[in-house]
Amino acid sequence: MTESDRDLPIEHYGVIGDMRSLALVGTNGSIDFLCWPHFDSPTVFGALLDRKKGGRFKISPALDDAHPRQLYLSDTNILLTRFLEEDGVAEISDFMWVRSDGSPGKKLVRRAKSVQGELGFRMTFDPRFGYARVGHKVEETSEGLVFVPDTDAQPILRLRSPDAKMQVQDGAAVAEFKLRGGASAAFVLEEVEPGQDSPAAAPDFVTSAFKETANYWTNWIGRSTYQGRWREMVHRSALVLKLLTSHKYGSMVAAPTFGLPETLGGTRNWDYRYTWIRDASFTVYAFIRLGFMDEARAYMAWIHERACEPCGQGPLQLMYAIDGHHELPEEELEHLSGYADSQPVRIGNAAYSQLQIDIYGELMDSVYLSNKYGIPISYEGWRNVQHMVDWLGDNWRRPDEGIWEFRGGRKEFLHSRVMSWVAVDRALRLADKRSLPAPMTDWATLRDDIFRSVHEEFWDEKERSFVQYKGGTSVDASALMMPLVRFISPTDPRWLSTLDAITRRLARDSLVHRYDASESTFDALEGTEGSFTMCSFWYVEALARSGDLRQARFLFEKMLGYANHVGLYAEELGPKGEHLGNYPQAFTHLSLISAAYYIDRELSNGHPRAWTI
Repeated sequence: MTESDRDLPIEHYGVIGDMRSLALVGTNGSIDFLCWPHFDSPTVFGALLDRKKGGRFKISPALDDAHPRQLYLSDTNILLTRFLEEDGVAEISDFMWVRSDGSPGKKLVRRAKSVQGELGFRMTFDPRFGYARVGHKVEETSEGLVFVPDTDAQPILRLRSPDAKMQVQDGAAVAEFKLRGGASAAFVLEEVEPGQDSPAAAPDFVTSAFKETANYWTNWIGRSTYQGRWREMVHRSALVLKLLTSHKYGSMVAAPTFGLPETLGGTRNWDYRYTWIRDASFTVYAFIRLGFMDEARAYMAWIHERACEPCGQGPLQLMYAIDGHHELPEEELEHLSGYADSQPVRIGNAAYSQLQIDIYGELMDSVYLSNKYGIPISYEGWRNVQHMVDWLGDNWRRPDEGIWEFRGGRKEFLHSRVMSWVAVDRALRLADKRSLPAPMTDWATLRDDIFRSVHEEFWDEKERSFVQYKGGTSVDASALMMPLVRFISPTDPRWLSTLDAITRRLARDSLVHRYDASESTFDALEGTEGSFTMCSFWYVEALARSGDLRQARFLFEKMLGYANHVGLYAEELGPKGEHLGNYPQAFTHLSLISAAYYIDRELSNGHPRAWTI
């Protein structure tokens, strides 16, 4: 069986997007995942989750023994897939049109080209609307083939090709064509917008859109202030984070996919196409570190709108849809077999109703950093901060579901307690630096009470480590954040012994697990999981901060080797080093940026940096 006719592993995909939607393009030339027109819209192509029912958009050379190579055009999100054959070299260029001002062009462009030789190609455009639950009909028009879903809730799509003759077969568009050396054939996917002329009708559209998109991406990444040792990987991570950021709203999805399993054949298959306060706040930190202040400013405006809304268990919900709406009901798509037969395939995410107190620490850290680097907090924004700190004063001891969103009951988690301290600490610092009105004495007392609680209630003298939850004995990789958020000195004896416990119990070389699932009695989920790549990057940064810079660099560079062929990461790595979980994962890429930034700075200094804030 060749790569062209088998299921591809997650890591065999590159991604393209326009800050509105994102598509996964396989090394076999097949787009096997696309939600259209938005990140959280139903799928149009979902072969990644069900090869037979999901639908795909595939272009590839007619020969099955071609050897594929995939890469990004330098400093862009334009993807090239090359096929090397005995008779020549074929190339597929894939991108979503982005205008020079950064706005989505709402067009997906694919261009097949014969670089050398006379080559045959096959094209199959087989959409399956509404998560493969909605039928459609096809209309042949002078402007291309129009795919009309059976329900008005789905977009009407048009596939154009000025270069190839397309036919309709069983609801799909197919084409077979030959190209001589240097010749190309383009296909443009777009929505039908009644009463509006399409720019794609222009004879030079594909060429001009390619140049405009390439120029936008190179100009955007050209504003990065990072010039360190790992520039290529850091910039690729930044380009991924930008793809996951909504141009319209400023919010950021945790990942553009749903249903990709954390364990093959397992049930931990979630929908990540939403904005987590935690993830997005860390992304703001990454953008600020690289000098991308517009993205940080847009997210802070979005979060300000959320903070002004009435909410359930606290001032904020832990996650929202990209447009800010609150309810994200969870549903199982029973008709889909799932990636590698991993069921259920879920859409929506019931975790939106959970209580996760740590989000206020991550948010306040981003507010503090935003203010420090040029986004001063407004009067209304400060009122929201005061409301949040007041709420924490009454609720910081409450059990919650924690950062890992356990579904087996609430506990008092270490990470939630530490991040409560961060929230109050950053509010105090911000009030002091900006001379903002605040009950400083009361807040300082609250911060100190939380500090003592962590040291007195979450320290296990026998284990010589901070524990995952109050009364427990297990360790948790989220404790790695303690020195990163400056709760504790990275050379404090208590921290060093905790780091040693994490190394012994959760780390395997550079691979770090979130927690020991065999010790967990409140996970409430079947099966195991892989190592969490973001935890690996937290780990190497914690090592660097503790003073072990050589080991940190060694393990960091080993982790870079686990990226796929175009520098992307999913959420986890499985027992064979395979990528697992939703993909690409924002948290993984932003933690890579943070670790690279810190380690590079320390290496440039020539010695471990003093612990400061």
